[in-house]
Amino acid sequence: MGKESQVSAMEIDNPKSTNSDQIVPKFSINVLQLLKSAQMQHGLRHGDYTRYRRYCTARLRRLYKSLKFTHGRGKYAKRTITESTVTEVRFLHVILYSAERAWSHAMEKRQLPNGPNASQRIYLIGRLRKAVKWATLFSQLCAVKADSRTSLEAEAYESYMKGSLLFEQDQSWDVALMHFKSARAVYEELGKYGDLDNQVLCRERVEELEPSIRYCLHKIGQSNLQASELLHIGDMEGPALDLFKAKLEVVMAEARSQQAASMTEFQWLGHRFPISNAKTRVAILKAQELEKDIHSPLADSIPADKRLAATGSAESVKDDLNGLDKAVSAVLGERTIERNLLLVKVAKSKLAKRNDDKNEKVTKPEELVRLYDLLLQNTADLSDLVSSGRDQKPEEISFAEECSCKSLAFRAERCFYVAKSYSVAGKRAEAYTLYCRARNLAEDALRKLQMLDGNNKTMMKELEVLCNECRSNSCIEHALGIMEEKKTQENISERISNISLTGAERLEKYLLEKLDVYESAVGDSNVKCAPRIAAFPPPFQAISRNPIVLDLAYNMIEFPSIENRMKKDRKAKGGFMSRIFG
Repeated sequence: MGKESQVSAMEIDNPKSTNSDQIVPKFSINVLQLLKSAQMQHGLRHGDYTRYRRYCTARLRRLYKSLKFTHGRGKYAKRTITESTVTEVRFLHVILYSAERAWSHAMEKRQLPNGPNASQRIYLIGRLRKAVKWATLFSQLCAVKADSRTSLEAEAYESYMKGSLLFEQDQSWDVALMHFKSARAVYEELGKYGDLDNQVLCRERVEELEPSIRYCLHKIGQSNLQASELLHIGDMEGPALDLFKAKLEVVMAEARSQQAASMTEFQWLGHRFPISNAKTRVAILKAQELEKDIHSPLADSIPADKRLAATGSAESVKDDLNGLDKAVSAVLGERTIERNLLLVKVAKSKLAKRNDDKNEKVTKPEELVRLYDLLLQNTADLSDLVSSGRDQKPEEISFAEECSCKSLAFRAERCFYVAKSYSVAGKRAEAYTLYCRARNLAEDALRKLQMLDGNNKTMMKELEVLCNECRSNSCIEHALGIMEEKKTQENISERISNISLTGAERLEKYLLEKLDVYESAVGDSNVKCAPRIAAFPPPFQAISRNPIVLDLAYNMIEFPSIENRMKKDRKAKGGFMSRIFG
């Protein structure tokens, strides 16, 4: 007892025996903001995990070099980062970017074109385990060396990595759910404090974690979600959702395979085609799902580029539909017409609004004429395809009549935009004639559509609007043509009045000469003539000059002689004899 008291007294007296009185600095890292900024700037904005992995590797190389924490020159010497090693915040960055590099490498393997095979999947899971290992070490060190907020974010990052590993392994869905919920709870609390940017990032992270949580609940059996309803969960964008979307695609493929087992035939315009190939059935079901998404009530909220991608992806179905050439070609023709109609809608919206953005490309009427040429060609091909064959059913006859009505409507629209292009060029007579022609075509198409029994209210409404626009534009062109003709006559009479019998041309005064009169010096915009603002080059003007002085006394002056000041020329030197005899 006495020795122990002496030892404790010595430790108290010795100031170097304890560091309890010293304040240990705590490091601070905004983990979510740091990672989000790095991901968005280095590839993950476009889903390029290869570029992000290379950035993490280069970042780690710079950190190791700046910290002088390299692993030997020749032979590799392992150096671990422990609690005593962390003297700067950059050591924590090393661990964080190591976890990100392993995670991005796993996601790169996940996004292979045909999916990872067995060996690649084993490597993928190994990289996710490595990411979990680094994330766990990061959380442990932040609990000791960092402040409370950084420690919380590190725990949420560790939970997300562990949940992603179990999510990929298809194991322990309840444990994965616990990890995802833990990460969500941390980000929900962190989203209540801090600046506005950090709050927005935390809320986005919570929204990205929500689909994974709902999918785990679905696998456990605590959710009433159907497999088809899971598609609407993954509509959001974000790096945290890529693993979920890959898993979702596998689930939907299984659901389509089960649904395709009960599908035995394909119906089109009264025809029934038997389908025996399983891959063909799955391809048809996928195309029908895309069609439902495009024609659903929420289709207007889908961006135009995604709708174009969905309609264009139906072309890949044609290769699998062997034996259904006519039916599939007709369906593809309809989808192509819908795609071109969407392009027409986008071009019309750009043509109608003002071009405030200088970088935005201006839409011209000629582009719409080209699109309507494509629509006419597509409608003609579709009509020929449906009309081919001997025994035509009533559905095929009505469909062919509808195609002819659409072709007439497209001709009217094309004629309208050709007239617009002539109007822009200032050709009033041609524009007026084409507007009248477009109105006649629109009225014929409207009359034929009213005789059909199909649901053509949208096209009929568009044709009524087109008739009104043709009538108003033809009146405008007529009025402008009369005004221009009137101005032309006035200009001719004015030019005739300037002609003189003497041959001298009568010129108008310049603007500088008639500033007291309010007359335009530029002239009419339709007449090509140079503006008379000022005479250039200006005419010559007489100016006074300095007088010429003639010096008459110069030749009478006698100057003094200066020969005595000039150097005398030395005689040429002779030889030796001349120097002796002088």
